[in-house]
Amino acid sequence: MSPNVLFIILLWHETVSWGVKNGVLHNSIWLEQAAGVYHRESRKGKYQLTQREAKLLCNNEGGTLATYNQLKAAQKIGFHVCAAGWLAGGKVGYPIVKPGLNCGFGKTGVIDYGYRVNKSERWDAYCFNPHAKQCGGVLTEPERIITSPDYPNEYEHQQICYWHIRIKYKQRIHLQFIEFDVEDDPSCLSDYLEVYDSYDDLLGFVGRFCGNQLPRDIISTGNVMTLKFLSDSSITAKGFLLVYKAINPPSPASEPETKNTTSR
Repeated sequence: MSPNVLFIILLWHETVSWGVKNGVLHNSIWLEQAAGVYHRESRKGKYQLTQREAKLLCNNEGGTLATYNQLKAAQKIGFHVCAAGWLAGGKVGYPIVKPGLNCGFGKTGVIDYGYRVNKSERWDAYCFNPHAKQCGGVLTEPERIITSPDYPNEYEHQQICYWHIRIKYKQRIHLQFIEFDVEDDPSCLSDYLEVYDSYDDLLGFVGRFCGNQLPRDIISTGNVMTLKFLSDSSITAKGFLLVYKAINPPSPASEPETKNTTSR
């Protein structure tokens, strides 16, 4: 089987499995792994990186600033982010699959802001790293322990892990943290664990966690959940151990609130 045929089958399978919503393939995790391109913000938040800072951020994670052509290739297979970022060579742009009211100016493709004369302008960054260390997997057991890589030893630098939990329809996922020790950072932008109440990292954001405070228990609203763990190239720590269990839906009176949060 040729690589092109295999790629089309993979793309078809992921589209059928995860679906296209409003013309956008909602599967940024798979796209990041396939294209090797990903979007990053400053530790201070959105649009805070000079060109030099954007380059250093990508380098610190083992990658480089993405080129225009690399971002364009990612966009062609569905990479969609409504946030302008630095590219290699001093360009700024962002990839759009379907334009929105405040995104894309009615166009699709790479929205190109051109070469920026002032390299001190502040944008986000688009990094390219096709060789990032991958870990995680798709988990369908009714109960399972999840640990950071190499636990109970310290996790390594430049890790990108995605765990997709999918249990029986109408059941819910009870996530309980047993141990937690991830590099402490005021904004949780160095090393962190993110939890999503969905089968991707686009919807259902529950929280981003770092430091050594044990996060509270989390109960999903459906039968799917995604965990994303990322480490940069600076400081590492022991990591985490958690367990999930499939449970029947709680009664409305006992159901906990699910709030967006950033924890330390």
